[in-house]
Amino acid sequence: MGDPKFQKKLYSTPRHPWEKDRIDEERKTINLYGLKNKKELWRSQASLDSIRAQARELQARTRRNDPLAIKQLNLLLARLNRYKISTGNASLDDILSLTIESVLERRLQTIVFRKNLAKTVKQARQMITHGHILMNGRRVTVPGLLVEASVEDSIEYSEFSPFIDDKHPVRLVIAGDQKVEDEPQESAEPENSEEVEKVE
Repeated sequence: MGDPKFQKKLYSTPRHPWEKDRIDEERKTINLYGLKNKKELWRSQASLDSIRAQARELQARTRRNDPLAIKQLNLLLARLNRYKISTGNASLDDILSLTIESVLERRLQTIVFRKNLAKTVKQARQMITHGHILMNGRRVTVPGLLVEASVEDSIEYSEFSPFIDDKHPVRLVIAGDQKVEDEPQESAEPENSEEVEKVE
């Protein structure tokens, strides 16, 4: 088992550390999902690589009509469906086509931001780490936790959090931004052409 103080690293670093295109893409993803550092991105990538490796192995075994492989495939599909990473009628090809965004979208930090509980994705991370967010009635302080579809609707503010007040400044800003997005944009052109004055 080993000493718990020296746990095995859960991610692997890139083979070529100085690739400009990869670095720019990683920086863009980190800013989009509000990740703390590249380790969180690499950890999510390692989870995706593990899923895809298992899918490739099961794909080869199911071609030989291995009954155990078919059972393991159903368990894998059920797990991905439970976390809403893939749909219920997904196939092995759909699993192999998953991207890193499929995993990052299921993080608690991302879902808190998508549910308009925070103004920005980085603010969502701060709310979680400071204990302002409840999931299934329990306080969760891990922004990178993968959320199951069955408990996604239970994510809310803690009853002891100041953000539970609708008149909190942050809540008012979020509500104002949501109202602006919902309102249709008015056309800059006049409806009637007769309103346009002719300049002679």
